[in-house]
Amino acid sequence: MTDRYAVLGNPVTHSKSPLIHAEFAHQTGEAMDYTAIEAPDEGFASAWQQFAAEGGRGANVTVPFKEDAFALCDTVSHRAKRAKAVNTLILGGNGRLYGDNTDGVGLARDLAYHRVVLKDKRVLIVGAGGAVRGALEPLLAETPSEVVIANRTAEKASVLASDFADLGNISGGGFDAIEGEFDLVINGTSASLAGDLPPLPEGLFAKGAWAYDMMYDVEPTVFLQWAGPRGARLLDGLGMLVEQAAESFFLWRNVRPNTVPVRETLRQSLNY
Repeated sequence: MTDRYAVLGNPVTHSKSPLIHAEFAHQTGEAMDYTAIEAPDEGFASAWQQFAAEGGRGANVTVPFKEDAFALCDTVSHRAKRAKAVNTLILGGNGRLYGDNTDGVGLARDLAYHRVVLKDKRVLIVGAGGAVRGALEPLLAETPSEVVIANRTAEKASVLASDFADLGNISGGGFDAIEGEFDLVINGTSASLAGDLPPLPEGLFAKGAWAYDMMYDVEPTVFLQWAGPRGARLLDGLGMLVEQAAESFFLWRNVRPNTVPVRETLRQSLNY
């Protein structure tokens, strides 16, 4: 029997997750079907419940529903509890819903794949949503000298920073509070999906700095288009997507796929 999984989000038609998990299933010989489901803005819970009633065993959750998924779960992992956000749902045989967060693992593995060193570096993270929450613990584990969170709502960034202050030197505020140069600037907002650029100041990138957008598209995102001429080395979120998907696949199937050929296949499907 083929087990059913899905990705739930809005928007979700652009998602490469079905292709990624099809590649993983083919590579490992796992019998599974994976589809994309666009949930209504206020209808995440009902969309998941309908999918589960139709035989769904698990799902990935993308913007803007990661915090909704956290609230829906009966139990969650340590990293999901820390993030207060869930991107991986697992339906137990007893009908209880378990949530995990593989975003941070995905980002950390992608940065390591590209040999981006964080130790003693300044890191700026733009945004304070579920994806950023999921990324903070593994990023701070790499002992950067400082992590700064900048968000349109300064209070949300400040509260988020205080939630993780026990793990390292971290602060949060509005865009007007950004000061100095950074070695890594991560766009953790979904603004790129709408072609919007956060209001970032000039002089943001230190020599040899990286600009990382958690989003990806067939062309470089507007954030990366802005960062490139300002001297940054560019990375999009495609590798993070593959790596977090591999961790979800492992949680569902107890098999760890090889991400390298899937990375290459997806990269070839883009225009850059």
